[in-house]
Amino acid sequence: MPEEAGGGTRDGLTPVLRPVRAGNGFEEALEQILQVVRLGLVPGGERLPAERELAERLGISRVTLREVLKVLQDQGLVESRRGRYGGTFVLPRNDAGGEDELRRRVAEVDIEDMLRFREVLEVGAAGLCATHGLSDEQEARLRQALSRTHDAPLGDYRRQDTLLHLTLAELCGSPTLTAQYAAVRATVNDLLDCIPLLVRNLEHSQRQHTALVEAVLDRDADGAREMMREHCAGTAALLRGFLG
Repeated sequence: MPEEAGGGTRDGLTPVLRPVRAGNGFEEALEQILQVVRLGLVPGGERLPAERELAERLGISRVTLREVLKVLQDQGLVESRRGRYGGTFVLPRNDAGGEDELRRRVAEVDIEDMLRFREVLEVGAAGLCATHGLSDEQEARLRQALSRTHDAPLGDYRRQDTLLHLTLAELCGSPTLTAQYAAVRATVNDLLDCIPLLVRNLEHSQRQHTALVEAVLDRDADGAREMMREHCAGTAALLRGFLG
């Protein structure tokens, strides 16, 4: 697992998995692992980190972690496998549902509130990164996240897109913002999973990603905020279009 600049580990789960607060260990650990699954940070069919590592990263006992994993297993989100290559594996999600499923999921959230909140978080994060600048290591992480979206096969695109946005949120330097963004992005992904991946839309999205990263690296805060605002508006328009 890659090492973080100041020690510790860094991977695609870093923006989401963090030590829980005393008193709500079970609930907060469940929330965070659910976000990992809903965000697609561990693809269907792949294994979650080992119990020991997960417990250490969340700051909980392995007994508590096993209770959390049992809930996820009962919900049909993960399965436990024994043996040398065993562990806890994320089950593939059935994302086929189309407009009817989208409407069902939308009925459970205030979509306009969610989209506005997402925009505030994303635009703010992009502006902060551009204003304060990034270290060489942080710039390399952002470039790599962008590159992975360009290289991703269609089936892995949404996960890499999510990782790019999570990286930008994390790099702004506010753990609170990162946590809030991970939560709202999980809800956004639940809705986007009901919509087919449209190649033309993805090509446009990629051009926006590139312009956004360039603005951040050029420390063009106004340009970064405007490009992120435009990018969020595109997602909002896509969802509204399918809702008709």
